[in-house]
Amino acid sequence: MITPYRLHYAPDNASVIIRLVLEDLGAPYETVLLERSKQAHAAPAYLALNPGGLIPTLETPEGAIFETGAILLWLADRHGRLAPAPDSAARGDFLKWLFYLANTVHTALRMTFYPEKYVGPDANAQHRLRTEMQARFASHLDILETRAAPWFALESASVLDYYLACLMRWRALYPEGWRGDYDARAWPRLHSLLTQLETRAPTRTIAAAEGLGANPFTAPDYCDPPEGSAT
Repeated sequence: MITPYRLHYAPDNASVIIRLVLEDLGAPYETVLLERSKQAHAAPAYLALNPGGLIPTLETPEGAIFETGAILLWLADRHGRLAPAPDSAARGDFLKWLFYLANTVHTALRMTFYPEKYVGPDANAQHRLRTEMQARFASHLDILETRAAPWFALESASVLDYYLACLMRWRALYPEGWRGDYDARAWPRLHSLLTQLETRAPTRTIAAAEGLGANPFTAPDYCDPPEGSAT
């Protein structure tokens, strides 16, 4: 690697969370496009790095890391920013919300994207699962709005901010035709965070790099990347 990190990415996939954090940390990195339309994430060379074939993977001088939450935690600890230090009194509280986002909130959203992976080909079962998981996603946002403060505030910037902002972006966009009555303004504290994030240089840089538009979190639209595709 020419730079310390190489990020295997696809536009507007979970890799965008890592890319935003790398920009915020000011860490030099390269990107390697995974062309999803050509199933590049299932190629043997990629599976050698990430046996699950999911996006993202971050190559580091110490080896490849996959799983979004693990990469975020590793980067924050390595660079000493965007998370409480391991010996901080706030560390436990931070960790519970990081794992809540990775294991609970993100999982509910993913089930709305790929219901066939969970309930098979039956269209009615897929519809029921999507409906249930979207309701559950809203309940997760209720919890974050009321119980996760003060994490989601400008004065306590952390990797949690970027993770949640991307999840809320995707809820508004995917799957197509399933937005329903979702409106991020229903969660005022979280919506304020989205607004603040859009003013930060990392967001502007990555929005331009991946074609996410001028307001990728408060008024999201489908990405128009200069290379590759989101799906």
